[in-house]
Parts: sequence; structure tokens; C-alpha cells
Amino acid sequence: MEEVPLPAPGPGEVRVRVDAVGLNRADVLFRSGTYHYAPTLPGARLGYEAAGVVEEVGAGVTAYAPGDPVMAAANFDFGVHGVHAERVVLPEEYLVARPEGVDAVTAAAVWLTYFTAYGGMVETGGLLPGQHVVITGASSGVGTAAVQTALRVGAVPIATTRGEAKRKALLDLGAAHVVVTESEDVTAAVRGITGGAGADLVFDAIGGPGFAALGDALRPGGTAVLYGWQDPRPVTLSRNWPQTTHTYANGAPARTPEGRRRAFGFIGSGLRDGSLAPVIAETFDGLDRIADAHRLMESGAHTGKIVLRVGP
Repeated sequence: MEEVPLPAPGPGEVRVRVDAVGLNRADVLFRSGTYHYAPTLPGARLGYEAAGVVEEVGAGVTAYAPGDPVMAAANFDFGVHGVHAERVVLPEEYLVARPEGVDAVTAAAVWLTYFTAYGGMVETGGLLPGQHVVITGASSGVGTAAVQTALRVGAVPIATTRGEAKRKALLDLGAAHVVVTESEDVTAAVRGITGGAGADLVFDAIGGPGFAALGDALRPGGTAVLYGWQDPRPVTLSRNWPQTTHTYANGAPARTPEGRRRAFGFIGSGLRDGSLAPVIAETFDGLDRIADAHRLMESGAHTGKIVLRVGP
């Protein structure tokens, strides 16, 4: 960590006191040089996700005022911005209001994960009530958010996880079924769960050659949405046609006011009625614990989000 000068917010910018930050797989990948773009050294930053309070606004900013609780909207380039800090200056379009009554630790675990789940499954995948959706890597921050999002829509979440250890936690979270990929054939398991019909939607964080088996588990005309590449090998497509395959990233919808408005409406209302409640695996105190947080993320031993408390 370094002490660096922080400029006053310029036109259209906001200075935020950061109270908590959320860790994401992207932070680990970027730090290790395996993200989809390389660091711009020596000035690259880390951190998509944070919750805090507005301290000062620049000229022309009308959406926020000092004292407003906010969240980082996670749609920027690490070569320019990063929110793992005590204070940050961000353009106002990179912020969203914090839903009323949501504390900083919870808010730091909300935006990116639920935006990804909502944007990928609902906006892109068209998930509807009663449909079966296969959610891979379901114990991750996005995975747990996706299970809750599917339930909120009225869909049937089928969670996958590598080992038996996380089965109970996923069932307790609300997954209708859990497939343990180390010991079960995912295609056969999903076909069995759906009475041979196949799933309506796959929401996949992994990619690689295993993506074909997920496509094999779809019904005719089903949809697969790929939002991550935990397996860096080339993605293999199923020959179970016809099916639709989408890739999804938050960047495009998060850069538009309408995209942020719809996501905020879905997430905020879910937090208020309790149907969306982020699963927090562990909370660390202080930015000096950031290395421990990265080690936990890399271990894969956690279920849900990893958060660091920064401010009061």
C-alpha cells in the first residue's frame, strides 16, 4: 500500500470515503496478469467494488451531494480507476446510490455480483418463471447471487460445484438441486432432474472444453450464457443444436443510465424485500489484510463474497 495524493474532484467527478470493499475474481486475475487486458504500469489500480459516502462533488454534479451513501458501479478500466483505497475520486457515472438501509459491508458485496446475475440471466438469457437454469461455480459470489436471482424470478436453480463439501450450503441457500461435478456427469444429472427435457438456460463462469457438456444439457432451442473463463482453454461448443450462446460482461449495460437504472431497480427491490441477501464468506478488517483476502479467493475454499472493512 502507498500514500498517494488525491486531487479534488473535477467537473463531473465525486470524491468518496470508502468504508468497505468487495473482492472479485477479476481482482485476482488482474493482479496475477491473467485478466483479459494487461496492467498499465506503474499506475494500474485494483478494485471494482466498494461502498462509501460522498465527501465532495465537482462542478456540474447534481445526482450526489456530500453525505450521500453510494456504491461503485464497477464499469471502469483498472488502468485508470480502482476502489481498493481509503478515498477515491470517480466520475459520477461510475457510482450508484446505496439502497436505503443497506450497510457498507453488505453494499460492497452487492453491485457486481447481482448485476452480473441479473444482466446475464434475465436481460441476456431471458430467464422466465418455471424454467430450469444451470448455474456453474455456484458457491462463488456471482454464483450465490445467481441462485437468489433465479429464485426471485421464479425459476428453478440447478447449482453445480466441484466438491461435496459445498452441497449443503447451496441447498440451504435455495438451490433446487446440486450437481457435484467431481463425481457426477453434469449432462446426465441435468437431464435426470428435468425428466429428460434438458435445462432452459445455462449460466456459466468456467468455459473451456466443459462448456460443451453444459450445452448438451440444454433442451432444444435452449440458451447458454458464458460470463467467465476460469478454465483458460478454448471454449468448446455443444453440437446439441439448435441453441443460442451468448457471452456476457457488465461493461456494456453498466455504461448506460438505462442499464444501471434497471439493474438498480431489480437489486434494490430485492434487498428491501429480503429475496436478495448477499452471502458473505468472510470480512477482513483493514486494507492491510488485502493479501489474506486474495489468498482466500485463490483457494476457492469460500462460499459467497469476500469483503474488507476500510472505514468506520
